[in-house]
Amino acid sequence: MNKKELGIYVHIPFCKHKCYYCDFVSYANKEVYIEKYIEAVIKEIKNYDLKEYIITSIYIGGGTPSYIKSEYIEKIIKTIKEQFCVDEKDCEFTIEVNPGTIKSINELQTYKNSGINRLSIGLQSTNDKLLKQIGRIHNYSQFVETYNMARKVGFKNINVDLIIGIPNQTIGDIQKEIEDIIKLNPEHISTYSLIVEEGTVLEKMLQEGKYKLPSESLEREMYWYVKNTLEKNGYIHYEISNFAKKGKESRHNKNCWEQKEYIGIGVAAHSYMNSIRYSNVEDIEKYIGFMEKLDETTKVEKIQESNLIENKCIQEKQTKEDTKKEYMLLGLRKIEGVSIKKFENKFAENPLESFKGEISKLKKEGLLEVKGDKIQLTNKGIDFANLVWEEFV
Repeated sequence: MNKKELGIYVHIPFCKHKCYYCDFVSYANKEVYIEKYIEAVIKEIKNYDLKEYIITSIYIGGGTPSYIKSEYIEKIIKTIKEQFCVDEKDCEFTIEVNPGTIKSINELQTYKNSGINRLSIGLQSTNDKLLKQIGRIHNYSQFVETYNMARKVGFKNINVDLIIGIPNQTIGDIQKEIEDIIKLNPEHISTYSLIVEEGTVLEKMLQEGKYKLPSESLEREMYWYVKNTLEKNGYIHYEISNFAKKGKESRHNKNCWEQKEYIGIGVAAHSYMNSIRYSNVEDIEKYIGFMEKLDETTKVEKIQESNLIENKCIQEKQTKEDTKKEYMLLGLRKIEGVSIKKFENKFAENPLESFKGEISKLKKEGLLEVKGDKIQLTNKGIDFANLVWEEFV
């Protein structure tokens, strides 16, 4: 029997300090829960019965996974390998690390020895002043030190995160940042436009007039400078915010954009299986409490079916129409767009017919184009991608 592909996301919600722009479910000053949380995560992993699946991507994110002891990460990985069929030869295995939390090369060595083969390093900016403004706990030299240690340990697939549109950031800052990063030659670069989320420290600072965001036109100038410069230097722009050397695109993220199945382990983690999207509870005490009460013989599928769902909450059982719309929305995040042939194979329908009105409207507005087998964003569509995606919500 051919096994189906599956991705796994593990959420580590602990941080040394919460960044000013962050609205993820993450906690500073809750270290007292770390040990119990790891036990709960391991128990949740053991409650999945996924014999018909092969794991092709694993992503440990946060929070700051590198803030907790590397032995805890090692323990989680060992449990995943014991519980699931992991594609040992070809599994993409990522962990997010923060330069301000890697204390020695030994931690990185532990990750590598455990089977992790990809690092995602949260740099955000090479400008120390800008880093301080957004509440990052590291400086650029700490990032370079972490990056060089990772190379020394033998990591050959590294992503670097950058943010554009930071308060007081100039086009000159962006030019210097991209120049610095290109010199280091990472395999992957994620460039996110800063979003001011409700309830964050950054929102409060902006409301109080402490900082001012760059204008929308300047932020777009920054984005296109990054895009053009990275492409000239051998990076493929394969998704709105992501660039990679050939063959180094993030499999975990690509699988999500292609609507493939994945499970989320840990507090607030999201899953997508059997056309059902569900998430874990966002309260860490409730999550730990639920897992402590759980009988290891009770498989997660049964938990979902019953109403023991204080922890697992089924959010959405998709209809075919929902699935088609979401497929378009996610697929149009990719620069190559949506393949008409793949859509037809999946749904036995032509997307140009299924979404005739939406596609016609977006083409008229200059936001979408159809090129051979592909329905994709135009350059204008990249700048106004939210307007495109809204058509398929």
